[in-house]
Amino acid sequence: MAKPPAQFCSFCLRPRTEVDLLISGHKAEICSDCVEQAHEIVHAERTSAPGKRASNELKLIKPKQIRAFLDEYVIGQDEAKITLAVAVYNHYKRINQAGKNKDDIEIDKSNVILVGETGTGKTLIARTIARMLNVPFCIADATVLTEAGYVGEDVESVLTRLLQAADYNVESAQRGIVFIDEIDKIARKGDNPSLTRDVSGEGVQQGLLKLLEGSVIGVPPQGGRKHPEQKLIQVDTRHILFICGGAFDGIQRRISDRLSRQSIGFKPQGKTRPNEEDVLQYVAPQDIKSFGLIPELVGRLPVVTYLSPLDASALKRILTEPKNALLSQYQKLLEMDNVHLKVEDEVLDLIVEKALEYKLGARGLRSIFEAIMRQEMFDAPDSGASELIITREMAEKRLAQSQFGSAA
Repeated sequence: MAKPPAQFCSFCLRPRTEVDLLISGHKAEICSDCVEQAHEIVHAERTSAPGKRASNELKLIKPKQIRAFLDEYVIGQDEAKITLAVAVYNHYKRINQAGKNKDDIEIDKSNVILVGETGTGKTLIARTIARMLNVPFCIADATVLTEAGYVGEDVESVLTRLLQAADYNVESAQRGIVFIDEIDKIARKGDNPSLTRDVSGEGVQQGLLKLLEGSVIGVPPQGGRKHPEQKLIQVDTRHILFICGGAFDGIQRRISDRLSRQSIGFKPQGKTRPNEEDVLQYVAPQDIKSFGLIPELVGRLPVVTYLSPLDASALKRILTEPKNALLSQYQKLLEMDNVHLKVEDEVLDLIVEKALEYKLGARGLRSIFEAIMRQEMFDAPDSGASELIITREMAEKRLAQSQFGSAA
């Protein structure tokens, strides 16, 4: 006797007449819609929470692979790329060996401090590394942090952002990367240790110590201030990599003074005194300490590297070469309106000239490009044209009508 056809889905209970396909199994049926939803759930579970399945082992990516990946998105800054690639590789080797040590050798954290002018790529490098490693990543601004009890954010709010980036998966967050920007803005204001409260300076540095060295921190789940009745999430920071970045405006003079003192009494053979732009490559922990970061904090940031100022050649390469190059982004935007964008080489030279004139670095390239393209992007959707060519004459006209029209 033949089995009667199924009448409804065992999962959603919809009848056969309301679904495209009903698949029969052993004492159950499932419709095509439920199959698709089940597939989406399984896929989301596999991709959104890697820490649940890979908690014991993190796939190591070798320094040369990290460097090659960075080269696709970041122009220049070879010294910083190599330093960060090695620091990240060693950090995740340290995570993988945790609990497996047969001997008593404990590897310390390799937190990093990046010194470089604004717009040289500090944040971009950190964000690109996090994307490659597929770990939670967040950016915190040190300027909003204050001592406990004052208006502002507690240092624990840094970890709240990391938890949010990890969808509150604590295990995944505990292996993430935190980029603390503007670290130089919490430098001590004077040469002597403060005997009174320093609301957003030395006091914040003291608060950051426990995060950087590795300890269990009680974190408010939604950020904000702690209060006694609040339930806190316990986060172990031993395996969180901290990358601190800052412009450290004026540190070049401190480096020059140190180099001059070291050379008193003899004349170095074959060496000339470096100019202010080149001197950043000699940055050392003692220079950061003399700038105003307390010795304890500097000691917990053992890896120090620098990002050199970008010259005209590097800025022009940034416009065209990376995977997410600025020119490619505007071409993609206009392509959505079926308009092919062509920018003459002289226009790129003009954009670089303006960026150097206003000392905006790579971050300023977009502002200048936007000023040139704003009217064209306004007109493009209704123009009916299939091609848009930007000439230097057109670009100069647009810039003259914008905030870049007058000299800096």
